[in-house]
Formats: sequence, C-alpha cells, structure tokens
Amino acid sequence: MSFYEKLKALNIELPAVAAPAAAYVMFVQTGNTVFLSGHIAKKDGKVWVGQLGKNITTEEGQQAARAVAIDLMATLQAACGGDLNRVKRIVKLMSLVNSTGDFTEQHLVTNGASELIGEVFGEQGKHARSAFGVAQIPLGACVEIELIAEIE
Repeated sequence: MSFYEKLKALNIELPAVAAPAAAYVMFVQTGNTVFLSGHIAKKDGKVWVGQLGKNITTEEGQQAARAVAIDLMATLQAACGGDLNRVKRIVKLMSLVNSTGDFTEQHLVTNGASELIGEVFGEQGKHARSAFGVAQIPLGACVEIELIAEIE
C-alpha cells in the first residue's frame, strides 16, 4: 500500500503548505536529507494555544501533535516535488511541548505524531526522536515539531 493509500485509508487529506511566519524557509535540502522547520499545532485553522499541565490534557496534546504530523507530511510532500513516494526514511522528529514545570508526559504527547508517521510510512517511518518540555512556544502554541527525512 502506498503512502497515499494509507493516508486515504486514515481519511487524511494533506493541507496546503503553510507560509513561513518569520525569517526562515519551510524546508532545506542538502544531499538526500531534508530538514523541515518546526511546525506549530493548529486546530480549525488557528494556532492551538495552551500549556500541557495547565489547560491542555495529555490526550489533547497527542491530538495536537498528530495535527502537526499532518502538516509536516504536507511540507515533506512539497520538499519531495509533490511525491511522498520519494521518502526513503523518516530520520528524526524533535518535539517541543509547551508545558508546566511539573508536567512529565512530553514523550506521550509526541507519540501523537510518531504513531501517525509510523502508520503512514511503516518501516520507513521508524525514527529517532527527542521530546522536550519548554516554557513557551511562538504564538502560545501547545506543540511544535520539526522533522528530518532522507529522500531519493
């Protein structure tokens, strides 16, 4: 089953790629490696604002991370010239979770993205990962994730 068939089976339609919100580009390719800039969580087209451990639950954070993964896949598709089938491997995700000092489930929040990437890309989606709790993310977003991939 192709990546696109998996997305369709999951009822996921990739959105248009977002424009950068500051002085950066959405992705950079060097050799066969593509680095995607951090993408912040959005809900209903707006920044998904909140802080884990304060006003967002771990389960909501997982949904936010999953939403970020969908946006990341859209940007990755653009980086692949419109063809996700060029993805050889998802190498790494780095997740920043806007959380209180005593919140310790950043890894569980990030699973929302990792599990979806695994569902779509299978063996090629198994990746290294970091998940950090941070005091704040731009625009008050609850989650920000960046991705590194190898493409053909």
